[in-house]
Amino acid sequence: MKSSRKSNQLFIDQEALATLALAQEGLLHPVDKLMNEKEAREVEEKKEYKGKAFPFPFILAPSGKRNEKVLKESKTGDRLDLIVNSKKVGEIEVEEVFKIDPIERLKTIYGTTDLSHPGIEATLSRLGKYAVSGKFWVEFEEVKKAKEEIRELKKKIKAKNVSAIMMAAKPLHRAHERLIRLTLESSDLVVIFLLKPYVKERFSYELRKKTLDFFISNYLPKNRVVLVPLENTYIFAGFNELILDAIVAQNFGCNRLVVGQNHAGLGLYYDKNSLKSVFDQFKGINIEIETISEFVYCDECKTLVSTNTCPHGTHHHISYHAESILELLELGILPPAVLVRKEISAIILSELFPNRFKNLQKLYADLIPNPGIMERHTEKDFYIELMKLYQTTSLT
Repeated sequence: MKSSRKSNQLFIDQEALATLALAQEGLLHPVDKLMNEKEAREVEEKKEYKGKAFPFPFILAPSGKRNEKVLKESKTGDRLDLIVNSKKVGEIEVEEVFKIDPIERLKTIYGTTDLSHPGIEATLSRLGKYAVSGKFWVEFEEVKKAKEEIRELKKKIKAKNVSAIMMAAKPLHRAHERLIRLTLESSDLVVIFLLKPYVKERFSYELRKKTLDFFISNYLPKNRVVLVPLENTYIFAGFNELILDAIVAQNFGCNRLVVGQNHAGLGLYYDKNSLKSVFDQFKGINIEIETISEFVYCDECKTLVSTNTCPHGTHHHISYHAESILELLELGILPPAVLVRKEISAIILSELFPNRFKNLQKLYADLIPNPGIMERHTEKDFYIELMKLYQTTSLT
């Protein structure tokens, strides 16, 4: 029912839009609306909504003097246009407007108000003093497409056991590959949710997706792995990330969530060899949680091993710390193939350092064995062939 009052505009950013879209598509079920003050307080106290687990209130409290003015003047039944970059992307039918404490909101999400915590300052700048509750709709096709893609593939291959992996792949390394293959062993379908953040990164989402697409297309069984974006908004940034991952994976149609022992928030819930007893206390989270031990390269075993099965000490282990591998790549250094597949490194370096070589064709002809046929080569070709030279052993 349309309100007799004039429609007003509420200005939000792309991150808020994506978060609303997750709820609209049922991925944060049982959340299907913006909570009112009473509901928000109950969720803060009980960590439940409509009888099912949910870690914090789902509210919209955009910052800015213009937004504050609109919210303070809004009445029950008013319709507020949601605006992103001067374009209408949805509407909210106002149920209630109520005051919030932005600092307390940060504490419920992050577990701290320490401004040195990653994301705290950015989130605080986005939070206003007034929240609006009510039903809403938004235009955001990416989430809908991802949900439909999984549903269609499940139907096509008649998948019963569907596993989810939340992954940043920053960068995609050998331990990631082993995790995916291990998950495939006991799954009909593996859904890799590639985290899509709302902060600027040199190592972009598009580049990370490119490397995963290459790996899936060339080295994994067809139709048994699907890669979909997960809008990694601020609600996933806190210590409740693991619970939200489980809720989202379950609502995407997965019956198992596979996580590594270094997964964010895992330490809070991990108890000996099982997470199940902890998750059993959360109503409505019925997805199986499986933890995978850390993978390392052992210079005695001469292969990739689990820290739970390798008999040799940590002084024999090479760890797959993404930050350190990424540092090599950002410095333009080709990581050893034992860390990152050479084709993956080639994709990344050719993107991070375009037109790096003054005379690529001469360099290629001088250093790389060839059959004598004159061909033009890309920087990606050169990195792959250069890695093959690093792997020779007769002179090393």
